[in-house]
Amino acid sequence: MGKGKVIFLHPDLGLGGAERLVVDAALALQETGFDVKFITSYHNHNHCFEETRDGTLHVTTVGEWIPRSIFGRFYALCAYLKMIYCALYICFFERADCVFCDLVSIPIPIIHFAVSKVIFYCHFPDQLLSKPEGFLKYIYRIPLNWLEEKTTSCADRIYVNSLFTKSVFKETFKSIKKEPTVLYPSINTRLFDEFIMTNAKLPEINLADDCFLFLSINRYERKKVLERSMNAFKIMRESLSPELWEKTVLVIAGGYDPRVTENVEYFLELQKISTSLQIENKVYFLKSPSDADKIYLLNRSDCLIYTPHNEHFGIVPLEAMYCKKPVIAVRSGGPTETIVDGETGFLCDLDDSSFAKNMVRIRKESDLKTKMGAAGFKRFLEKFSFKAFSNQLEIDVSSLVNNKKSQ
Repeated sequence: MGKGKVIFLHPDLGLGGAERLVVDAALALQETGFDVKFITSYHNHNHCFEETRDGTLHVTTVGEWIPRSIFGRFYALCAYLKMIYCALYICFFERADCVFCDLVSIPIPIIHFAVSKVIFYCHFPDQLLSKPEGFLKYIYRIPLNWLEEKTTSCADRIYVNSLFTKSVFKETFKSIKKEPTVLYPSINTRLFDEFIMTNAKLPEINLADDCFLFLSINRYERKKVLERSMNAFKIMRESLSPELWEKTVLVIAGGYDPRVTENVEYFLELQKISTSLQIENKVYFLKSPSDADKIYLLNRSDCLIYTPHNEHFGIVPLEAMYCKKPVIAVRSGGPTETIVDGETGFLCDLDDSSFAKNMVRIRKESDLKTKMGAAGFKRFLEKFSFKAFSNQLEIDVSSLVNNKKSQ
């Protein structure tokens, strides 16, 4: 008999940092003896992580008939309706000792009705992610923001992904007295350890063995500021010899969902920017790379460029650190907790020239690249290992499950 049943409730089980977190959390609990299952409102087998497609994790999709938006608006309201429907499904058709929710907090009090313990993982307050669009949008968000705070407070345990997010959480949700716990995301290193680099390649990219590869991995969203990597790449050219420049490329890879208008528009914008900068023959764009392709890119790359500002945490820098690659990122948000400036990579100001300066150093000083990569790998093992992530999660979930069973 297992330790108990844990249901993971996630809105859209696609590709992204939040999705990678819940998949890894499910794997961690499953490996320690829990019965694990996903309930989601959308799961596209062509746009998801391998573990949710190959049967490693059991996934049930409900409420897919509820629209994502109403005439291109009201995304948050539709997400709330989808999660309410999923919560009701759990109440009437599932048995769970604990439910792990993230992104949308509205189902928490409903799940409590079914006498299940609830963990809520706050990647970032949803109300702060909503773009301001005038007075009507402000009025529309008032009840949603109030519900977010009240329903979040109903969770038995609240996780946040970084000290940065914890400070924002406490500042945003002033009425919540529960102290959120920092549970740093990790990566399932087994996938990286089992990957065989020999003969691996990407059909879209044909790179010479001695080519220096700067890599950017992020969803195709404007808030990720992916153009910064191209602007810095262009500026960097001025400080490189023709020989070094000839053997230097930039690969931009990220989650791309054709259902999301911003993904489609931003991808085209980035292509136009590369042409305007006259670097289109040096920049490669990849849409939704598979796990194998991403691991290949990280191992093949020489340095990761991470461009978002005030990123809540950022899982990709951890992946690069585990692959012994230096990381160049903005000096804000989660990267300030993962990257040690000047030791495992560089933290930059919010300007393209700051990125370019450090990219030049990494490109010219091969010993620096190797030294920083080794330091990043060591830091990952000490502070962000999958074992540490799994241990904390197992202890907390076991405590909640055992407490429920004793009631």
